[in-house]
Amino acid sequence: MNIVVQKFGGTSVASQELRDKIADKIIETKLSGKKPVVVVSAIGRKGDSYATDTLINFANSIFSERCSRELDLIMSCGEIISSVIMANTIKSKGYDAVAMTGFQAGIITDENFGNACVKRVDPKNIIENLKEDKIVVVTGFQGITENGDITTLGRGGSDTTAVILGEALKADVVEIYTDVDGVMTADPRLVPDANVIDCLSYDEVYQMATDGAKVIHPKAVEIAERSNITLKIKNTFTDSDGTTIKKSEYTFSNICSKTLFTAIAYKNDIVQVNIEIDSDDEKNKLLLDGLEKNKISIDMINFFEERKVFTIEEKDLTILKSILDFYNLKYKLTTNCSKVTAIGHRIHGVPGVMAKIVKILSNENIKILQTSDSNTTISCLITRDNLEKAVRALHYELLNK
Repeated sequence: MNIVVQKFGGTSVASQELRDKIADKIIETKLSGKKPVVVVSAIGRKGDSYATDTLINFANSIFSERCSRELDLIMSCGEIISSVIMANTIKSKGYDAVAMTGFQAGIITDENFGNACVKRVDPKNIIENLKEDKIVVVTGFQGITENGDITTLGRGGSDTTAVILGEALKADVVEIYTDVDGVMTADPRLVPDANVIDCLSYDEVYQMATDGAKVIHPKAVEIAERSNITLKIKNTFTDSDGTTIKKSEYTFSNICSKTLFTAIAYKNDIVQVNIEIDSDDEKNKLLLDGLEKNKISIDMINFFEERKVFTIEEKDLTILKSILDFYNLKYKLTTNCSKVTAIGHRIHGVPGVMAKIVKILSNENIKILQTSDSNTTISCLITRDNLEKAVRALHYELLNK
């Protein structure tokens, strides 16, 4: 059916002026002979009347004890409002449109409120409306359980909605619209001369998203890869070509000629945890079980015979400390850390790469607290006050020279 899924984030739909521009972009897509299916996030960001965080704070102001089912119900309202307003904006321009909830779009999830996984999608309702020549506007971030409870899909849920619908509808492409011209070689707020990357593999953009780049959620990239869906990251407000994300087409010859590094990403609010514990101590298993039970994700893991070193996000620090204190473990915490990551296709094992990164940071008098690597990344843990200097130095030495 020549379907294109177009997702617009909260800042893109924050005012009527912006919604008019988006509507024009959607109508332009329709006039080109394609059938647009639009996915929208809640209007605005934290503090705005209909933003998700505002709705959460409203619910918590009345009853502070977390009730996941009801919280998902109120969180879903932001996207419902956005979809109705967007559909009506399109209608005001003379084109038929219909707003749909996640349930009406056929998105069925498990019962993990707040971070539900999609079990299946039945897009027949969307297809019927497309056949009637309507533009379909779907609420992002939400689905419904087999028992009829509304669920939300967790952080980045609207990206997930867009790609999961693209998969179900066998869309030609999924376009993720944001406020930048595409995926960039570094955060332009830290590196003013960062460039837009024309094309990326799923692996590269997944690592970028995992390591701090906020252009698309990693879960959405995973879904796109499994179905070989082409993604495009584009600017809502310009006609930039953006960044295309698809299956890697690298060959041995063009890997050798391609710049080794693709981008520099970073994450703040990281805590390094250093625990003195023997591997054969029964508390070792209890500690790991406690981390799993409390859903504390650990990263940059280095386990030694008599010591365990890893990182966590700062938001999990209070719970972690209660676990460590409960088992009377001896530990050291280093707070106010940042993880800076150099990303490139298959850099793992290339002679001299780690040494080069260490030298760059050393020349800037930046102490490395810990490192980790994968086939496409080399990460260094540093103190937060050195982040901007580190990102700029790595970007200049690894991508600009």
